[in-house]
Amino acid sequence: MRNVPKSLGLSVTTPGGSTGAPDGRHNSLEDINLDQFLKTSNYEDTVKQLDIYYGLVKRQLLRYQSPITGLFPVMSTDQVVGSVRDSVYCAAAVWSLYQAYRRIDDDRGKSYELGQSTVKCMRGILECWVKQASRVELFKQRQSNQHALHSKFQLHTGEKIYPDEFYNHLQIDCVSLYLLFLVQMITSGLQIIYTHDEVAFVQNLVYYVERAYRTPDFGMWERGSKYNNGTPEIHASSIGMAKSALEAINGCNLFGEKGASWSVVYVDIDAHNRNRSIFETMLPRESSSKGVDASLLLTLSFPAFASHEDRLVEQTKQNVVNRLRSKMGFKRFTRDGFLSKNEDKTRRYYHSGELKEFEGLECEWPLFFIAMIIDGVFKNNHEQIEEFQNDLRRCLRTDANGDPVVTMYYAPDGDGSYMRAPSQSLFLWGQSFFIIAQLLTAQLLHINELDPIRRYLPSYNRPRRAGRYSAFQGKAIDEKHKGTATDLVVQIVLIAESMRLQAMMATYGIQTQTPHEVEPVQIWSSTELIKVYQHLGVNNKVGLSGRPSRPVGSLGTSKVYRICGMTVLCYPLIFEVSDFYLYRDMALLIDDIKTELQFVGKYWRLSGRPTVCLLIREEHMRDPQFKEMLDLLAMLKKGYCDGMKVRIGRLQNLISSSCIEHLDFMNQSDLTDNENAFSQINHEYIGYQSLTDVPKALTYVEEKVSVAQHFDKKPTPDIINALRNTDSIYCLCQLWGILLNREGPHFEVNGLNVNTALTQLYHRAGSLRYWRAVRYCSSLLHHIVDSISPFITTVLVNGKELTVGIIGQKETVFDKPMTPAEIQNVMYTSVQPYDVIQAVLQQEVVLYCGRLIATNPSMFRGILKIRIGWVLEAMRIYLQISGQQSIDVDNLSPFQVRILLQKVLTVSEWATEEKLTTLQRRQLEGCLCRVPKHFYNKIWEILQRTPQGILTQGHHLPATPTLTNMSRGELTFNLLVEETLICIDRPERRQITVELLCIVATILNRNPELHFKQVLDLDGILAEAFSMYCKDNNIQPQPQQSQTEDLKAFYSLPYSETTGYLARAAVNKVLQGGVFSTSEEDVQLDGDHLHDDNCKVS
Repeated sequence: MRNVPKSLGLSVTTPGGSTGAPDGRHNSLEDINLDQFLKTSNYEDTVKQLDIYYGLVKRQLLRYQSPITGLFPVMSTDQVVGSVRDSVYCAAAVWSLYQAYRRIDDDRGKSYELGQSTVKCMRGILECWVKQASRVELFKQRQSNQHALHSKFQLHTGEKIYPDEFYNHLQIDCVSLYLLFLVQMITSGLQIIYTHDEVAFVQNLVYYVERAYRTPDFGMWERGSKYNNGTPEIHASSIGMAKSALEAINGCNLFGEKGASWSVVYVDIDAHNRNRSIFETMLPRESSSKGVDASLLLTLSFPAFASHEDRLVEQTKQNVVNRLRSKMGFKRFTRDGFLSKNEDKTRRYYHSGELKEFEGLECEWPLFFIAMIIDGVFKNNHEQIEEFQNDLRRCLRTDANGDPVVTMYYAPDGDGSYMRAPSQSLFLWGQSFFIIAQLLTAQLLHINELDPIRRYLPSYNRPRRAGRYSAFQGKAIDEKHKGTATDLVVQIVLIAESMRLQAMMATYGIQTQTPHEVEPVQIWSSTELIKVYQHLGVNNKVGLSGRPSRPVGSLGTSKVYRICGMTVLCYPLIFEVSDFYLYRDMALLIDDIKTELQFVGKYWRLSGRPTVCLLIREEHMRDPQFKEMLDLLAMLKKGYCDGMKVRIGRLQNLISSSCIEHLDFMNQSDLTDNENAFSQINHEYIGYQSLTDVPKALTYVEEKVSVAQHFDKKPTPDIINALRNTDSIYCLCQLWGILLNREGPHFEVNGLNVNTALTQLYHRAGSLRYWRAVRYCSSLLHHIVDSISPFITTVLVNGKELTVGIIGQKETVFDKPMTPAEIQNVMYTSVQPYDVIQAVLQQEVVLYCGRLIATNPSMFRGILKIRIGWVLEAMRIYLQISGQQSIDVDNLSPFQVRILLQKVLTVSEWATEEKLTTLQRRQLEGCLCRVPKHFYNKIWEILQRTPQGILTQGHHLPATPTLTNMSRGELTFNLLVEETLICIDRPERRQITVELLCIVATILNRNPELHFKQVLDLDGILAEAFSMYCKDNNIQPQPQQSQTEDLKAFYSLPYSETTGYLARAAVNKVLQGGVFSTSEEDVQLDGDHLHDDNCKVS
């Protein structure tokens, strides 16, 4: 047997001692400490140890590298399939030894060989993917599994080996992992990217992963949801890997130190931020079906270090360790059937309900013991290293050469012993991790050599990257101000559209600049910036276009750009004049400006200050609410916006402290004539001195008259005649709408086609702020809210779902991210046919829900599925409750709709103050289907003791197969229960049913010996409770069909009274029908002792 260095016996030493500790900001960054670390006490001993590891790498890794493609297989015995993910990890291990060898003066060519083997592997993967450039191009437009880059290739030819229909290739984390190590290796000095074509391709790989936050994929384990039924999911590990890759590659020169301006990679900072916020929102969960997953260890620690929110990272790691750690390794996730004793290896997918068979038999993977050792080294945590090294010892064996081998997995046999993975084959990913861990613990490799870009440090502690390009260099975070950088100031430039507007603003003490005054700086719309970015990554030879036409977000418009010698500042999206009508509401704009400034201040992570351009247009000045805009500007002038530090100044004075992005990829010849720069309006009269001089827009009022049904069956000439004889804008909208449906958009009346007439009517109603007509026209013109997709995604990753549709009609569920075209199709096929205005009003509410859940997730506590139709019903009920029956939600301004939404979502905060009755509160909460904390866990417990299931309003929730197919706390189970509740037609009855279920759960909890023998009929218990109420109050019960009003009196009772009646009714059901099976012990069924806090929603 060969001499094995002491660290292969898993020694406990960590690199660097206190000198190389990653937690000391100055220590870890001073090169002198690294030099001290490198001065090993015994040079000959170091060379000897490295040579032993060289032999190990040659025998266990490089021996299996394809000499043609450079790829590695998953298992050493596989001669056919090369795996991208496993190849990257193998390359990382070879590279780590290359890094260790670089401190040796004469390594006799070993260092060069290791480095070139790494390059060969990384280039092999790149060449396989470049052949699939057409897929990248399609994937940029639509993130679909059919267009995904392959993650398995023929080992020796690099050709595709598995067609899309036979393998789940869409694995965002795999491409992200490649990009991450590509940057690490280039930073260490390796030359991996050779040509301009390859630079363009890597830039397009960035576009490929940028939308990880809204792309359901198959994840690190290549199977999608835990049910293994071919369904992709949004995975936190994939998003975290993408977020790390984007951070690492932003501003990276792919040619290394020898690079030029055109070999630099750019990242959309807003896409990075969406990935960051959604990743941290999802933690500690992995996905909707997997509450905990070992893949998060690799995402939060080496190699990705995807988050530096210490509390969240520690909570997630502990969750993984506590729930998945086992004797011989970590389980990948609960009920994971892969390679387990009970798995049918001949089938690709599992049957429904099959997961139950894998419980307790999940394979255990020693790989994660090694991941925890590496994590311990980066944290300088000796106890953690020793603890997991002791665990790992049990899983090591030696091969025929006497080399240590990490067993791939251990499969429990159900009797307390294990079946080990076949010993004739090496699991190369495991061996790679083992070699990296050994090099670290033997002090042959420093963490700064394994992580040259210092991913393990927070961005503000990383070495500053020299150069012209923006870098993630955020400041230390101030916890008191909810994540805002401690000394961040948001710079604000006020641009007035004309000199007379500027003069009028000056009379109020607000200094603005006109576009002429900021020259030579140009003020652009963000749409112009999109056109510039479309040139980034273009390569006709490979068949790649540039950046997709994705909007530039709030962070992107807060940079100052240098483009072909020009200096450009873009105004944010909220100032764009869009097809959709929201921009016309001044109050909404004011609220959006505050939100914009708060957002930029909270999430800015680049070096330099953000600079926000606020546009003031003449049409704003004519708005009746312009005074509120002036108040906002006066507040900003004082230097604060809701606690955020801001500074208004002249653009020329602010540029030096701004974040400046050089777009060096642009050529002057590619730049169009800039007629689209924001231009100044010139007037001969510059006379307005104050707001009283400005002619105001009128506030239009007319009676609502619905004529659509009356004219729907009448002939076209009658409708044309009615058009000519009415002045009512709303009537005109409806009449043109009938013609649109009947004759089409190009039908002409007096030389005016229907589409043009509706557009003119839309703008006319908009200028009059007549919102009902605006919404009606907008719907007929099939408008869609700008950038609605990210808001839907935000709702989804907060563990909620959305539905749109009219109450009583089929609803459409948004349970996965959708493209704007898909959303538009849903709104105008499932909503508009039943209610024209709701097709756009529901889009508004979706948008506001997305914004609110991002900033105030507590508003949605207890609501699992946000049903927009029911939310609007709650708004109408509130208007009736508050004596505003005459107000129609359809005619409220967008800002009023937003405020009303916030009102109904926060019932519990104001119900007592506004003296809401119990009935009114139940109606509002019932519309939202809000349930108390732990409600779904309680239903799980009821089902466990109710073999026949639960019945309400004819809808049956069965115990079998629900309990076998699903697991407690799983989103799918909670949604099934919510579906049962929503079948109850009246919101107040829905809410009292929730209270009843909580009472039943409490009874069962206090009496563990009880079980329901028959189906739990909730309607029967409610009827019994109502009957008791009638008896107690001498009310003669009415026949079933006319009980609604009487029941309303029951629903109006205080919580304490209904709890008593419901508990007694449940007890009576037991005593009458022998519904419970009991033991001889006393049964606590006294309803008066049930605390009503268990049953109340808030």
